[in-house]
This record gives sequence, C-alpha cells and structure tokens, in this order.
Amino acid sequence: MKVNIKKSELKTNIIAFMRNAGFTPFHDSYIRVLGSGGYPRFHIYIDELDEKYVLNLHLDQKRPSYGTETAHSGDYEGKAVEDEADRIVDVLYR
Repeated sequence: MKVNIKKSELKTNIIAFMRNAGFTPFHDSYIRVLGSGGYPRFHIYIDELDEKYVLNLHLDQKRPSYGTETAHSGDYEGKAVEDEADRIVDVLYR
C-alpha cells in the first residue's frame, strides 16, 4: 500500500517523522516490529519525489524462508495494512 505525504505537511524531516511514528531505520528502509521475534513487522520503503514522499508499506508476517532469495511473504493490502496507513497519517496531523 502506498501512502503519500506532502513535504510541506511535515513538521520535521522524514527521518524524525518515521521515528515519531514508531519506525526504526533498517538498511534502506524502516520497520515497526509487532512481535518479540522480529516478526510480524510493518516495513516501509520511501521514495522521494519533488513535492512528496511515497511510503511503500507492507506487513512482513514471517522471516523469509527462501534461502538466498530476496522474495518474502509480505501483505501489501488488508485491514492491518490499511489500519497502519491510517495510523501513520494520524501521526502526521498530531
């Protein structure tokens, strides 16, 4: 699921915003862990465009189990992902 955030609506920079929303930097992305073993977790990649950031959000239900492959079983839609997208937008307007 994609969440668009206008740069003009941010009160801080994108890194501070993501931390304020409960996300931790993870390589070239951000995660918010829900379980004690690191999974499930929300995972976001951010694309920066001229006037906005596009947050590509998905839910990793479990650790990848495909050997050296990068594929995983992420949920890109559904109630949990929609609720998390709404929560992120709410953080923007707090």
